[in-house]
Amino acid sequence: MFQRIGIIGAGRVGRALAVALAERSDAPVVQWARRAGAGTTDRLGDLAGCDLWLIAVADDALGEVVAALAQVPATHRPFVAHVSGRSGVAPLAPLAGLAGGLAAIHPAMTFTGDPVAEVARMAGARFAITGADGAAQAMAERIVAALGGVPVAIAEAQRALYHAALCHGANHLVTLVADACAVLRAAGVADGAGVLGPLVRAALDNALAGGMAALSGPVLRGDAQTIAGHAAALRADCPQVWPAYQAMAGATVRALEQAGSPDSRDAILRAIAD
Repeated sequence: MFQRIGIIGAGRVGRALAVALAERSDAPVVQWARRAGAGTTDRLGDLAGCDLWLIAVADDALGEVVAALAQVPATHRPFVAHVSGRSGVAPLAPLAGLAGGLAAIHPAMTFTGDPVAEVARMAGARFAITGADGAAQAMAERIVAALGGVPVAIAEAQRALYHAALCHGANHLVTLVADACAVLRAAGVADGAGVLGPLVRAALDNALAGGMAALSGPVLRGDAQTIAGHAAALRADCPQVWPAYQAMAGATVRALEQAGSPDSRDAILRAIAD
């Protein structure tokens, strides 16, 4: 697919991409890192002969890295893409003169540092792609196909909103579950994950399939006294969790109202009020 692929970044995503694309590069993948280690280089000039540059660095480091890459005397006109979720192609503008195309390609997947497992997870995952033009969009789709993924076009102006959705749904889910496990430990339950696991997995599957129609529990039923009991217990024993519970209970009431639920839940809002 490419004569040589260059990966800029050796973090979790960069390592997974290097493994996934190794067979798509005629020559060994060149992987740049700020500090060279096994299998990596800290010389951006080593990327000069690559015909694909994939930038996998932290969002806030993207501008600095792009500026440095703009000084590399490329011997090809590489196709350049970054894997940041929040940005489209605008941050790549300094590379327009030397690149054969520009795109943003973001895997909607979590990365925890196991490249082999993450290559398998990327197969079938959605990738948000934003190309500078039609040709770049098509090339981005080819790269996603090489990773086994499914491309989803996201407009430049909608990248931040798209990324906020993913962070809210996945990153905040981790915080939510960790908080719930902490409350169970406070309640004397040693295996919080064992208690929550089947419930959370079922709730997630149901929510993905049915949205708010999957809701169950005391907010749906309008059990204000139950919610008041939760509020008192959390304030007393897990005050660090109470603000998140309070916010999510209020958000659930508002979501039910927006969904057209006919029942008033003003008593619940009073129960969680400060």
